Amino acid sequence: MNVYLGIKFHKDCSNRLLIESISKVLTSLGCQCTCVTRDVEEWGAKHFSPQELMKRTFEIIDLCDICLIDLSEKGVGLGIEAGYAFAQGKPIYTIAKTGSDISTTLAGISTAVYHYQGMDDLTLFLARFIK
Repeated sequence: MNVYLGIKFHKDCSNRLLIESISKVLTSLGCQCTCVTRDVEEWGAKHFSPQELMKRTFEIIDLCDICLIDLSEKGVGLGIEAGYAFAQGKPIYTIAKTGSDISTTLAGISTAVYHYQGMDDLTLFLARFIK
């Protein structure tokens, strides 16, 4: 199963550990995880025009089975990615750290919305929908 992971981009890669942790959980569940900041931009080593980056992002979403959006931090691109995935008929699972706000629009197109406290909690949720 191919999973697209959408998560806010930080130039300083301050959420790299979170991205790697979520990816590791997905891999342990037998999934292939693709995250643009890691796999396309290579943690900021490669730069693309906004148009090229969105083109590549949409191509990845086209190939995924599931779109996983982490909305612990809001990001304009995340709404675009989720909207594109929804238009393509992809299931969207929205996750966020407990206390984070999820827009009613994103909640409305999501197959499921889940607030997590830590990686153990998130792992249990992911295991339920991956199986």
